[in-house]
Amino acid sequence: MSSEKAKVSEQTPPESVMEKGEVVVKDGRASYSSGIEKLAGPTFNEARTARLLRKMDWNIVPFLALLYLKCASGHLERDLGMTGKLDYNIALAVFFPPYVLAEIPSNLMMKRMGASIWLCVMMIAWGICMTLMGLVKNLTGLVIARIFLGFCEGGLFPGVTWYITLWYRRHECGLRMAIFFSAATLAGAFGGLLARGISEMDGIGGRPGWAWIFILEGLVTVVVAFFAKWVINDSPETAKFLTEDERTELDRTSLADEYHFKYFKAAVKDWKIWVHMLITIGIYTPLYSISLFLPTIVRNMGYTDEKAQLMSVPPYVVGCVATIGGGYLADRSKKRGPYMMFFCIIAIIGIYPNVPMGVAWNGNNIGGSTKRAVGIAMHVGFGNLGDSNSGHGLLIGTITMSTILSLFMHLYLVRENRRRDALTQSKGLTLADYTEEMKEAERELGDNASVRPIADVDLVAFFRYTE
Repeated sequence: MSSEKAKVSEQTPPESVMEKGEVVVKDGRASYSSGIEKLAGPTFNEARTARLLRKMDWNIVPFLALLYLKCASGHLERDLGMTGKLDYNIALAVFFPPYVLAEIPSNLMMKRMGASIWLCVMMIAWGICMTLMGLVKNLTGLVIARIFLGFCEGGLFPGVTWYITLWYRRHECGLRMAIFFSAATLAGAFGGLLARGISEMDGIGGRPGWAWIFILEGLVTVVVAFFAKWVINDSPETAKFLTEDERTELDRTSLADEYHFKYFKAAVKDWKIWVHMLITIGIYTPLYSISLFLPTIVRNMGYTDEKAQLMSVPPYVVGCVATIGGGYLADRSKKRGPYMMFFCIIAIIGIYPNVPMGVAWNGNNIGGSTKRAVGIAMHVGFGNLGDSNSGHGLLIGTITMSTILSLFMHLYLVRENRRRDALTQSKGLTLADYTEEMKEAERELGDNASVRPIADVDLVAFFRYTE
C-alpha cells in the first residue's frame, strides 16, 4: 500500500486538501511542501471523495450515535428514600472517579483488541449495570451500581472520538464528532420524551416507572451489543464495505500506527495535551452542572416530574443545532481555535459545541494513533473531574479560563506553523515527493518532528498543526 500512496493520479484536483507536507531528495538536498494538510497519496477526485465520505458516514456515524442515547428518570429520589440533602449529589458524583480512571486503559485496550470487540464488551457490561440499576431498592445499591456504570461507560466517548480519527482526515472528523456528541444532546431531548412514556409502566412487575427506564435501556443495549461485532469495522484496512481502491485512498498517514509504550509516555509528556486538558475541564464543569441538574432545576420551578422532563427538551435541541453547525463551520475553515473562543464567549449555547470541538482540536494535533488514543483519553478524563455542583461565579471563571487558554494555544500553533514553514523556505525546499526512506525516518516523531539530520539528508517535519 505504501507504494500506491506515493502515486498521484492525474484526476487529483490541484486544490486537494493536504495532510502532510512532502519531501524529496534532489541533488543531495531535501525538497519540502509547506502545505499544512495533505491527503497522502490521493487518487480520488473531488466527486469520488465525496461519494466515499457519504459511504463512510452511512456505515460508521449512525451506529456510533446510537451508542450514546440515554433516558432520564423521575421519582427516583422518593422511591429510594433519598431524603438527605446530599443524597442525590452523592449518587451523581460517585460515577465520575471510575469513569475517569477507565478512559486511558480503555483506549489502549481498543487499540490492542480492535473497536469491534472492545466496544461490544463495553456495551454488554454497561447494559448489565444499567439493568441492575433498575433493580436497586436503596441509596447504597444505587451508589454501587453507578460506580460500576462509571467503569463501563468511561471508555465510550474517548474511544469513539479516537475511532473517528482512524477514518477521517483532520478537517473531516470535527463534524462527525459533533454528530456523535449531538446524540448525547438529543438523548437529553428525546430521552426525556421516551422516559415520559416508559414511566407509564409504573407498578408493572412491582417496579416503579423510573426502574423500567433503566431496565429497558440496559436490555436493549445488551441486545444491540450482540449484533455490533458485525456492524463495527476495526479500521479502513479491514472494512468490508470498502473496495480495495477505497482502502488505498484511506491509507493517509505515514506516522507510527503500532502499539508501543513509548507513545504513551510521549502523550503524558506533551505539554500541549495538558493545556487542552485545562481547557476541557473549564468547559465540562458548566456542561455537567447544566445537564445533570436541568430536570431538578425545572422541577424546582414548580413543574411536575412529567412536565419537567418535557421542559428540558428545548435546551438540548438548541445545543444539538449549535454543535453540528459549529463542527461543520470549523471543518470548512480548517481552524478550531477561533470557534472554541467564540462558543466560550457566548456560553449560553457554547458549552455543547465546544465538547466535540475541543477533542477534535486536540486529536488533530497529536501525531501517531497510539499517542492520539492516550491524548484523547487524557483530554476527556481530566474534563470529567470538573465539579458539577459549582456555583455561577466559579462556572464563569472556568469558562473564562478556557477562553484565555484557547487564545494562547491558537496563537502558539499559528506561530509554530509559521516557524516550520520558515525553516523549510530557508533551505530552499519545494513541493515534491516524500520518499519511503524519509517517511520511515520521521514516522515515530509524530507532531514533534522538526528539522533534523538523518544520515546524509536533512529532513524537515511535514506535520502542521490545526490552528
